[in-house]
Amino acid sequence: MHSPHDPYVRVRGAREHNLKNVRVDIPRDTLTVFTGVSGSGKSSLAFGTIYAEAQRRYFESVAPYARRLIHQVGAPAVGEITGLPPAVSLEQRRSAPGARSSVGTVTTLSNSLRMLFSRAGDYPPGAERLDSDSFSPNTAVGACPECHGLGRIHRTDEQLLVPDPSLSIREGAIAAWPGAWQGKNLRDVLDALGHDVDRPWRELPAKDREWILFTDEQPVVTVHPVRDAGRIQRPYQGTYMSARRYVLHTFADTRSRALRAKAERFLTSAPCPVCGGSRLRPEAMAVTFAGRTIAELAGLPLSALAEVLSGAGAGGEETARVLTGDLLVRIGTVTELGLGYLSLDRTAPTLSSGELQRLRLATQLRSGLFGVVYVLDEPSAGLHPADTEALLGVLGRLKEAGNSVFVVEHQMDVVRRADWLVDVGPLAGEHGGRVLHSGPPEGLAQVPESATRRFLFTEDARDTAPVRATRTPSGWIRLTGVERHNVRGVDAAFPLGVFTAVTGVSGSGKSTLVGQVLAGVLADRQAHDEPGPGERYCAAATGLEAVDRLVQVDQKPIGRTPRSNLATYTGLFDAVRKLFARTETARERGYGAGRFSFNVSGGRCETCQGEGFVSVELLFLPSTYAPCPDCHGARYNPETLEVTLNGLTIAQVLDLTVESAASFFAGTPAAERALTTLLDVGLGYLRLGQPATELSGGEAQRIKLAAELQRTRRGHTLYLLDEPTTGLHPADVEVLMRQLHSLVDAGSTVVVVEHDMAVVAGADHVIDLGPEGGDRGGRIVASGTPAEVAGAAGSRTAPYLAKALRR
Repeated sequence: MHSPHDPYVRVRGAREHNLKNVRVDIPRDTLTVFTGVSGSGKSSLAFGTIYAEAQRRYFESVAPYARRLIHQVGAPAVGEITGLPPAVSLEQRRSAPGARSSVGTVTTLSNSLRMLFSRAGDYPPGAERLDSDSFSPNTAVGACPECHGLGRIHRTDEQLLVPDPSLSIREGAIAAWPGAWQGKNLRDVLDALGHDVDRPWRELPAKDREWILFTDEQPVVTVHPVRDAGRIQRPYQGTYMSARRYVLHTFADTRSRALRAKAERFLTSAPCPVCGGSRLRPEAMAVTFAGRTIAELAGLPLSALAEVLSGAGAGGEETARVLTGDLLVRIGTVTELGLGYLSLDRTAPTLSSGELQRLRLATQLRSGLFGVVYVLDEPSAGLHPADTEALLGVLGRLKEAGNSVFVVEHQMDVVRRADWLVDVGPLAGEHGGRVLHSGPPEGLAQVPESATRRFLFTEDARDTAPVRATRTPSGWIRLTGVERHNVRGVDAAFPLGVFTAVTGVSGSGKSTLVGQVLAGVLADRQAHDEPGPGERYCAAATGLEAVDRLVQVDQKPIGRTPRSNLATYTGLFDAVRKLFARTETARERGYGAGRFSFNVSGGRCETCQGEGFVSVELLFLPSTYAPCPDCHGARYNPETLEVTLNGLTIAQVLDLTVESAASFFAGTPAAERALTTLLDVGLGYLRLGQPATELSGGEAQRIKLAAELQRTRRGHTLYLLDEPTTGLHPADVEVLMRQLHSLVDAGSTVVVVEHDMAVVAGADHVIDLGPEGGDRGGRIVASGTPAEVAGAAGSRTAPYLAKALRR
C-alpha cells in the first residue's frame, strides 16, 4: 500500500492499445515529458490511460446518470493507478473553426468585454441598459439584421453561378452546386418539379432561371430516381435549395476550408451598408467605454487593448475596475505567449495552427487551478523556436503554482527542460508499447535502444542523413504585389524543381503566402486556364504554366467519424473487398464486393451502421464513441464474418497493421502498391481499419501523402505542405524527408511551411517572413540558400538556422 501522501502517480498493468502491461511511476508537481516515435504508445499512456482514468473517476463521482454512461464509454485497460489527482486535458483540436469563430470567442475574452460594456459602458441619455448578449454579433438581439452579424454583405448573380450558359442543368450549368450525390439530388428534385434539366440554360425562360437560382422557397417533392442496372433505388422526399441559398449557407456555416473557398468563388463581398462592418445593431454601437465602441476596442491589437483598459480602469468606478482588472489578467496570458498582435475580432479561420494552439493553451492555463494534472498534447506544435521559449515559461509557472504538467512532446528543446522523462518504444505499433526509461532526462543516455536518445544528447544527431548538393531551380513562379491579411505589397519568388522551406515566427504570414495566395493562384489558373478569384490577392503572377498539377497536403482529418479510415482513404479497401468476393464461400453465397463494405446495408452490422462504434451522448459534456454492443467493433454481421481469406475474416484483415498486411497481401499488386507507400512514409504501425478519429494530424497528413504517392505522376507537380513535421518524432522526420526529397529528385517541386530547423537546413531555398507576427510581420526578411538566410540581419529564424547548420 502507498501512503496517501505518496508523491508519485503509479501506473500498474497498462494495456491500452499497444501498451505491454506497462508499470511506471511518475512524480507529481513536475514537468514530465512523454517521448517516443509516432505510434510507440506515449499518447496511449498519457491520454488513453492516465487522463482517461482521471476522467472515469470524475464521471463516477458526479451523478447516477453519468455512472450509467461510463459503463458504455468504457474504462482504460489498466490494472491500477494510485496517486492520481484530478486531470485537465488539452489535446490538439484539428477541426476547422467556423466563420463566426474569432480570437475573442476562442479565448472567451469577448464575453468579458461584453460584460464590461453592459455593466460599465457609457450609455446615451435615456437609453436602456443592455444585456451583454446585445453586444454579441452571434446572438439574435445583438446581430445587425442586414448582415446577420457577419459584417459583410455577400451577394451573387447569374453570371457567377452559371459561367457557361450553353450547358444544361444536367451537364452542370449551375457550377455553384455541389458535386456527387448532393448535386444529383438537386437536379433530380428540379426534374420532379417540372423543370427541363436537359435544355441549354440560356434557352430556359427568364422567370424559371430566376426561380432556380434565387428563390427562398424550399419545396419538398417525391423523387423517383432513374434505376441503374442491378441497383434498386426507392423513391424519396427531396428538398430543393436554390443555388444562392446553397452558396450562402455553405459560406457561412461550413467548417471545410475547401468548401468555403469554393463558395467564395461565387460571391462578391462588401462591407455591410447598415452596420459599416461592425456586425452589431445601432443600440449596441451607441454605447462606449473609454470613448470607444466595442467594435473599435475589439479591432485593436491585444497589446494596445491592454493599454486602453489600464488607463480607463485605473480611476473609474468599482465595477469598471474589477471588470478591466479581470480582462487585463486574461489578456496578459495571451500576450505572454507572443500573441499580443492579434485582435479580438480576428476570425479563427485566418489564424495559423500555431496561433490557434497557443490561444487554446492560454485559455486553459489562466484557470487558476492547482493540485491537478495538466495533460498536454504537443503544445510546441506549430511553434517557431523563438516562440517555444515563451511556452516553456508558461509551463514552468503552471508547475510552480502547484500542478503536475504531463506533456506528450517531440521538440527536443522542450524535452531537455523536463524534470522527468518517460520514453516509450523502442519502435511503433506492436514493436513499441514498453517504457524504456522513466527518470531524469540525463538517464536516457544509458538506454541504447531508445530512438530519442541520439537526438537528445548528440549535437550531430542527424549526421546519418545524406549531405545533399544544393539543387539548381528549373524556373521560378513570381508573385508581385501580394495583398492578403498582414502580407502587404510583397513580391515573392518560388523556385521550381527544388525543395523550398518557408519560415518565420507564428503569425508572420507563412500560411497566408503559401496556403492561400500561392495555392489559390495555382488552383484558379488550373481550374479556369485563366486568372481566377485567387489572383485577386496579387497584382501579377508569372511562371504558372510550368506547373501541370498542384497537390496540397495538410493536417486536416481524413474523416470526422469512425467510418473513415486508412484503408478506405487510400483505396486499399476496394482491392481487399474484391479479393473477399472471389473466395469460394462468397461465390457460393452470391456475395459481391459490396457485401464486404461497411458503408452499405447487406453485410454490415445494422446496430452501428457499420461504424463499429455507437455515439454516446453525454448531454452537458461532448459526446463520445463506445464499441457497438452487438458486433463489438467488428462492423459486420455474423454471416459476412463466416467468409475468410487465407484464414482471416474481413474484420480481422481490417485489424492488421500496415506492416502485417504487407506480408499478408504479398503478390497482390493492387494492395501491395498502397501498403508500400504507407510503409515508405513510416506508417507501418497503423491498423488498416483504424478510425480517422484516432489519428493525429501528422498521421492524417502522411496518409494523404501516401495516397498521392500511389498515383502515376504526369508532368510537373508542385507539392505544398503545411508544417509536415508537426507531431513527428525526429526519427520519423528523417523518414518523411527522404520521401519529400525523392519527389524533388524525380522532377517535382516541394514547398513546405516549416519550423523544424533541421528540415530547413536541408532545403535548397529558404524564404523567411517576419520579422514578427501580425502587423509587425508579413514581409520577406530574407531569401536564399539556408546559409545565406542564417546570416541575415533582423531575422528571428537566422540564429536557430545557423545552429542547425553547425550540426
